[in-house]
Amino acid sequence: MTPFYDLIIRNGTLVLPWGLERADIGVTRGVVSTLAPAATAEAGEVIDATGLHVLPGLIDAHTHLRDAAQADVESIPSGTRAAVLGGLCAVFDMPNGTPSITTAERLQAKKDFAASRSWCDLGLYVGAARPTIDDLAALELEDGVCAVKVFAGSSTGDLLIEDDATLERVMRTGRRRIAYHSEDEYRLRERKPLFHEGMPYATHAEWRDVEAAFLGTRRLMALARRTGRPAHILHVSTAEELDYLQDYRDIATVEVLLNHLTQWAPDAYDRLGPYAVMNPPIRERRHMDAAWAAVRDGLVDVVGSDHAPHSRAAKEKHWPLCAAGLTGVQTIVPLMLDHVSAGRLSLMRLADLMCAGPARVYGVRGKGRIARGYDADFTLVDMNRRRRIEESWIASPCGWSPFIGTEVTGWPVATIIRGEAVMRDDEVLGDPIGRLVRFGG
Repeated sequence: MTPFYDLIIRNGTLVLPWGLERADIGVTRGVVSTLAPAATAEAGEVIDATGLHVLPGLIDAHTHLRDAAQADVESIPSGTRAAVLGGLCAVFDMPNGTPSITTAERLQAKKDFAASRSWCDLGLYVGAARPTIDDLAALELEDGVCAVKVFAGSSTGDLLIEDDATLERVMRTGRRRIAYHSEDEYRLRERKPLFHEGMPYATHAEWRDVEAAFLGTRRLMALARRTGRPAHILHVSTAEELDYLQDYRDIATVEVLLNHLTQWAPDAYDRLGPYAVMNPPIRERRHMDAAWAAVRDGLVDVVGSDHAPHSRAAKEKHWPLCAAGLTGVQTIVPLMLDHVSAGRLSLMRLADLMCAGPARVYGVRGKGRIARGYDADFTLVDMNRRRRIEESWIASPCGWSPFIGTEVTGWPVATIIRGEAVMRDDEVLGDPIGRLVRFGG
């Protein structure tokens, strides 16, 4: 009897944990059935991947997709459409929208909104807020929740938790790994009067200096050790933190942003002005060099975009009134592929940082590698394709990217989620099929 699959991908070079292999993939009911379908096997769809690399479906574990109230800037429908255009199969969305996701009711409302509108699979953070700390142990176990997010600096309202006593209380509520924005809020407040409106945009990195980040991380590590609660330090931006965190691998995992691997001061501020302003800030080149060293040494677990769109009007105000945050969900894969082409990392390490790493850190079920029984999520890339990132390609309604005009070598040509092609050659296909990511951490 001739074997039959829903999908066969033939003649591609698979990016597997143990290396690169020329092999075919057979998919049945949304999962990988085999990495060796017979030459005579048939399928409902056959994709010829000759000349292409097939990566496990890539994940951006750090995005801000805004919400329906800010749909002119971004929303789950537009942000996930941008994601699949950029080669991503799943994204994890932060809780600081309007309203912030701090209760079961708000979380359910977000799930309901996303249910038929998300183009890719979706993980959701819940925010730690003072009034709902006692609810976090239950909230972190809700379907689709990737982690509790704590803003230990750089937030407003009830999502800011800056003092050690309350941070420790959060850590003692629940058991899963907590994700942190680590800047010391007290230092930021203390230094703010030193700066004034109209100063150069590069001043952003002087105000939110190395010590603000390093002090925040030192405090969090002390509390994590005291409580035994695993920590994930988001967007680590300093050489000092990276050196320090190597001694906390028993309790801490590490994220670095694409921007901190790609841009540096003062160059970014000179070229981009407000479109280089983000938190934590883009820093001097020595910090970028340290981030790459940490990638090579295996210290970095995850690379994300921290996609945080704003309107052009909000971005183009004088500093410090300009909005902090940069777009990135659609451009992270092409730029990371360009880093691969430049020899800064391998495709296997890229798959680790943007698929296996997020799966490991957040306890994702069924994703993270190309293997029998795993979700049939694949990012197909052409490592020989040279492209310029054009504004016309950007799907987010805000309409801008700090990487417009950047030439890259390596480009995502197809995004396949649970065996269904949702993007081919810059065209989004069909209707949204995104589901909540399953977590079991």
